[in-house]
Amino acid sequence: MEDYLQGCRAALQESRPLHVVLGNEACDLDSMVSALALAFYLAKTTEAEEVFVPVLNINRSELPLRGDNVFFLQKIHIPESLLIFRDEIDLHALHQAGQLTLILVDHHVLPKSDTALEEAVAEVLDHRPIEQKHCPPCHVSVELVGSCATLVTERILEGAPEILDRQIAALLHGTIILDCVNMDLKVGKATPKDNKYVEKLEALFPDLPKRNDIFDSLQKAKFDISGLTTEQMLRKDQKTISTHGTKVAISAIYMDLEAFLQRSGLTADLHAFCQAHNCDVLVTMTIFFNTQNEPVRQLAVFCPHAALRMTICGVLERSHSPSLKLTPAPSTHPHLQAYLQGNTQVSRKKLLPLLQEALSAYFDSMKIPSGQPETEGVSREQADKELDRAGNSLVPGLSQDEEEPPLPPTPMNSLVDECPLDQGLPKLSAEVIFEKCSQISLSQSTAASLSKK
Repeated sequence: MEDYLQGCRAALQESRPLHVVLGNEACDLDSMVSALALAFYLAKTTEAEEVFVPVLNINRSELPLRGDNVFFLQKIHIPESLLIFRDEIDLHALHQAGQLTLILVDHHVLPKSDTALEEAVAEVLDHRPIEQKHCPPCHVSVELVGSCATLVTERILEGAPEILDRQIAALLHGTIILDCVNMDLKVGKATPKDNKYVEKLEALFPDLPKRNDIFDSLQKAKFDISGLTTEQMLRKDQKTISTHGTKVAISAIYMDLEAFLQRSGLTADLHAFCQAHNCDVLVTMTIFFNTQNEPVRQLAVFCPHAALRMTICGVLERSHSPSLKLTPAPSTHPHLQAYLQGNTQVSRKKLLPLLQEALSAYFDSMKIPSGQPETEGVSREQADKELDRAGNSLVPGLSQDEEEPPLPPTPMNSLVDECPLDQGLPKLSAEVIFEKCSQISLSQSTAASLSKK
């Protein structure tokens, strides 16, 4: 793989047609590995002297935000310096010069900014249901499995198994296991095909890491924020909402709030983040487990505008549906109110409608004439669904692993009728996993207390 990637970087310096294998904008582990492995396979199995280049669909500066990607590249001994990122190749210029062919992997809908590139798409390999109105008119291979890496593995083993070495097998094996939550039957994300190809890889390379070991290490790396700047931590897992031109950013941070508030230069960093991202308010929700393995959530509301900050805090403090059970926490930072959140079941998803309500209340109090708020006139449940589609500033339109918009029906060629997965795969974000672990922890605590009685 290393020699191949070096050749890809060298090809960028030449003026010649390129076949670009492009992952999705989330650039999660599945997208990255699928792009690398599929491009390698195509390069090794095409007789003509054509160049197939894998491109990670993010800027290079954003790679540190994906801890599992960085960890896995290091573990598999693939230097980051050899990878090609979106800001290192001008796809639009190549297309205008008639030198671009695109193969989309782990997605099939290009964003509006890339609409002009649809003409260059020659093939799609994806594991999401097809959006017929947006899918490019080319050869499309879609099957609703737990991981797109499963489909890439199938392509390699059926087309040219001799090119598969341990390095590429380890990449595919670990990715499928992470995507399918360690092939856990209770979670139900792994399909028979996912299980089939994990077993095939293990049979071909018996020295691959144990499933539990690779899953645990990738999960840990995914949530690891050590080494990130404050700006990177806030941007790693962020959502935004807005009303009447006022924008609120909501970031999840996987550490203790007290430790976060003690970061050097925090106030300046928060101001700089809001300015850089055009945010009027920054809400951080810290998420972690304490030493008793109990789930903990904490909140911090940062806003230089006192009236707006007080309105938001008031709505959150008085909320009964749901009740956050907030307790003020010490904070020496100006313009920042910190809280301990007693109700750990209230995630960011459930917090979004409350923040929207707070913005509406603020503008009502200011008597500013304007249009209808985004969620006005709908139920809390409906508002929750609508706000859950709020854009992620890191990944426009679709967030890696975050709560995604409802999927269209599964194509007939994907799975048999009435399969349990026909309605789409389970949504597994960092917060979803945290909530499931919280529920398990709480149920165990309840059972323990009952048994003592």
